[in-house]
Amino acid sequence: MNSYNSEQRIEELNNLLEKKDIPALKDSLRRTNPVDIEEFMSELDNEESLIVYRLLRKDDAAEVFAELKQDGKHRLLTSITDPELDAIVKALNFDDVIDTLEEMPATVVKRILRNSDSEMRKRVNQFLQFPEDSAGSLMTTEFVEVNPEMTCQEVLDRIKKVGSTKETIYTCYVTNTTKSLLGYVSLRLIVTSSLDTKVKDLMYEDVISVEAYEDQEDVAKTFRRYGFTALPVVDSERRLIGIITVDDIMDIMELETTEDFQRMAGTTPDEEEYSSTSALKLAKNRLPWLMFLMVSASFTSTILKSSQRVIESIIALNMFIPMLTDSGGNAGSQSSTLVIRGMATGDVELEDWYKVVFKEFEVGVIVGVIMSFLAFLKCLLFDGVAMEVAAIVGITIFVIIIIAKVVGALLPMGAKKLGFDPAIMASPLITTIVDSIGLICYFQIAKLIMGI
Repeated sequence: MNSYNSEQRIEELNNLLEKKDIPALKDSLRRTNPVDIEEFMSELDNEESLIVYRLLRKDDAAEVFAELKQDGKHRLLTSITDPELDAIVKALNFDDVIDTLEEMPATVVKRILRNSDSEMRKRVNQFLQFPEDSAGSLMTTEFVEVNPEMTCQEVLDRIKKVGSTKETIYTCYVTNTTKSLLGYVSLRLIVTSSLDTKVKDLMYEDVISVEAYEDQEDVAKTFRRYGFTALPVVDSERRLIGIITVDDIMDIMELETTEDFQRMAGTTPDEEEYSSTSALKLAKNRLPWLMFLMVSASFTSTILKSSQRVIESIIALNMFIPMLTDSGGNAGSQSSTLVIRGMATGDVELEDWYKVVFKEFEVGVIVGVIMSFLAFLKCLLFDGVAMEVAAIVGITIFVIIIIAKVVGALLPMGAKKLGFDPAIMASPLITTIVDSIGLICYFQIAKLIMGI
């Protein structure tokens, strides 16, 4: 049996399309993973993309459409006929329909709704009432629901009947006549139990669930903590209204991580892919932070100007400023990155702030002592400066490292306490703040040691 190679398969599809060998292309598409078909289609023009899509089998077409990026979906939806659009909507999982509606411009949304039946429009309107970043906006209503009096045989019969239209069949949710969530039972337990055993004798009653208006980040933390493949969503009266599957929450985790990295890099988060974002939009996202950081950095110039007398008295102090500011910025960035990551995974809580600060203080002392000693030796042996200047640099390194570690831990936690995203307190801003504090310490220590 030949192993599946995505690069070779995509190359094969390209060759067949160039040769216009439609029968062979259709057969190759049938054997290709939807993820790889999406990658293949993303490089095609509108006409070629439409040809490829129309060659897909009905079930494969829905899977490929769900994998398409926002731009790919938009190009396809504006090219296909109304009957083809109707077929896509009917074949898609409901949560994928909602995702598509949220991504598309108003003209495309109106066309999708116009080609949907009244039941679909009703469900869509119910879902769109939930905030964009809530659990409700992520969930799907396509799950297997059973009542506690059903037998294993009845559950299996239901799964056979409706399973093909459900998001997952591996967990069945137990509800009563008012839709209240009573528990859940796994397909494995159903299959391995006696067929006349009732659900109420097998179900787990301690169900971990989330509320529809709960923030997506909190939902992601619940998935990470318990390793679920699906999580039930309930309303304020604990009635089951949907489920969130792990594939949907993984998309959110990736998006949140991307946004955090964008903020940490000093740019405004953007949901669009980098490759499909224009240079003008990228510049627009980056300019506000760069302007803010430029203004913030002017404090460094002010400190240098106010310490001009010290610099003129000891010219050698000037040559060590880059080393000191870089060391402080790097130390602060290390702490802030680890604390931000810890808060994102739930490992670090706001209530533990004093523990985090004390730990970073300890790290700062250990690292500071070593770096201070190395800096002192460097100044004496390699730079040939006076003992007093070497001492000033060594002591300043020690102080800056400790301050940077503590500030790098405190700022992200302070941002979260005030309701801001901790990621904004990352490398660029930390470096600017620590630079200013470090220079103040440097020149004050110089004044004390040199008696200026």
